[in-house]
Order: sequence, then structure tokens, then C-alpha cells
Amino acid sequence: MVETLIRTEVNENPLLTQMNGKRPVKIFSGRANIPLAKEICDYLNLPLGKININPFSDGELYVQVQESVRGCDVFLIQPTCPPVNENIMELLIVLDALKRASAEKITLVIPYYGYGRQDRKAAGREPITAKLVADLLSHSGTTRILALDLHATQIMGFFDVLVDHLFATPVLVKHIESLNLKDIVIVSPDVGGVTRARAFAKKLQAPIAILDKRRPVDKHNTVEVINIIGEIKGKTCILVDDMIDTAGTITQGAELLSREGAKEVLACSTHAVLSGPAKERIDKSPISRLIVTNSIPLPAERAPKKLNTLSVAPLLAEAIKRIHLDDSVSEMFE
Repeated sequence: MVETLIRTEVNENPLLTQMNGKRPVKIFSGRANIPLAKEICDYLNLPLGKININPFSDGELYVQVQESVRGCDVFLIQPTCPPVNENIMELLIVLDALKRASAEKITLVIPYYGYGRQDRKAAGREPITAKLVADLLSHSGTTRILALDLHATQIMGFFDVLVDHLFATPVLVKHIESLNLKDIVIVSPDVGGVTRARAFAKKLQAPIAILDKRRPVDKHNTVEVINIIGEIKGKTCILVDDMIDTAGTITQGAELLSREGAKEVLACSTHAVLSGPAKERIDKSPISRLIVTNSIPLPAERAPKKLNTLSVAPLLAEAIKRIHLDDSVSEMFE
């Protein structure tokens, strides 16, 4: 009778126990985006691992993994979103706890990679912080990284471990298709985002346009949109970017598109950082709809009225399943 019950549980969810020589899967989460971690676990029909994370009075973190992970295939979910430094440190400490608890493999699932914009030296005596953080993660016990929409694909090469790079494009495109918009044009907010815009345009069978912008060297989160490359008059424009932080680029771009005769302007982004004046800027802008994902948790007080949030939990969950079973991750996008 006991053997029958065990076989039934295995058949229902082979990820829970060893099947075909595979290790059991366990999923843990830091505190940065617990709702997303729970959605991923629900999709995989797995429990979220038990872990105790508490700060001492001086701000140091105490971490204890409260279940055995010996010999397990562990996935740790933690976006390094604001507060960026606290979430990175928490990620490193939890990672060390899992390593010292004898986890066989540890895959870091990073829905949003903080410091990703500091991926090169734009001026003298600057750090390349995206590389620094990659080094910290690579040498702290992880065996693999699962990232979503890195700011620059070159960041994959900053890690000394395997990196699987996912794109939220299928999730966003599917939603845009459901809106049944007419005469659309995909707009890149800068030259660097042309590849992303082309990927959207190809799936939606739409033309693209590009905004020419300049960013003052001595000012952060400041841009100047100069002109438009492409035909947008009388069209429904969809601004596509990987992240929206203070919303300066996206709102200035929307205003320019509107002045130049766009029929409607929508904005679409994977990561809704939305810091500082972002909410106010978006609410006052010509943007009719802001489409983002839940890669970053967004408190109600920072959420614009025009916000529409999509879940990337099924996308990340499917990738986790494929990594564990040694199946192709790239086939998800073919």
C-alpha cells in the first residue's frame, strides 16, 4: 500500500522525487518578489522551500534554510530590484547557506538584474558594476544563472557559470495581439533597442521606427529625445523597452510621437522599476496604456493608473522544468 502511494505521488509530479536518475527539485525565494516565486511554484505544483530570513538590530541578515537540500537541484528566485544593494546581499547570503547545506546544484533565477545598465565604461575612472556583481554571484556557489531580459546580452559573458537568457517578448506580444490594434508601428526608444524592437515587429508583422536621443554624460536618468526615424503619422505606436526607471525616455518619446501625429501611443516593458517621478510622468503623458511584467514587485503607491501587469511565472517555471530535465530552453522561443 505504501509503495502504491509513493508511485502515485511520483507520477503526479516527477520533479518532487528522483526520476530517471534526476535529483529532487526544491525552489526557494529571497524576500524581493515572493508573490512571483509562489506563482512559479503553483505552476510546477511544488511547495516553496522553507527559509528563515531575519535582520539583526544592526542591519545584518540572519539566514537559515529550514529543510534539507542535500543532493537536491535547487532553484533560488531573487530579482535584484530596489533596494538593489540589500537584495544582492540577501541573495549572496542565502546562496551561501544553500551551498553549505550541500545542495548538489544551485540555479539562481534572476527575473531582474540590477546594475545591468553599468555594463561598460562610458567615461574615465568608472566601474563596470554589472561585471562586478556577476563575479560576486559566480564565485559564491551558484552553478547556473537563469535571467530574464538582461539590459545588454553581453552581460551573459560577465558570468563564469552557465547563463540561460530568457525573453518576455512572447508574453508581451501575446497580450498586444489580444488588443486587436490597427495600423501599429513598433518604436525603439533609442538605437540600442533596435534589436528588441525588430523582434517585436517580426512577431507582430509591423514596421519599426526609432527615436534618436542623447543622454548628458554628467547627468543620470536624464535624456533628450531629438527626432524620429520612420513613419508614425496616423499610426498606433508601441514603445518597446527592456525597463522603465524614472520614465524620462519613454514619456518624452511618447510626447514627441504624439506631437508628430501618432494616433495612439502605448508603452511596453519587461521591468517596471518606476522610481522617483515615474508615476507622475506616466500619468501626465500621452501614453494610453503601460504594459509591463511582474518581474519586479510594484507597490500600489508607485503604480501608474494606466498600468497593465502580465505574469512571467509560467515562462520562468517552464524554463526551470527544462533546465532540471536537461531539455532545450531555446526551443521555448522557436
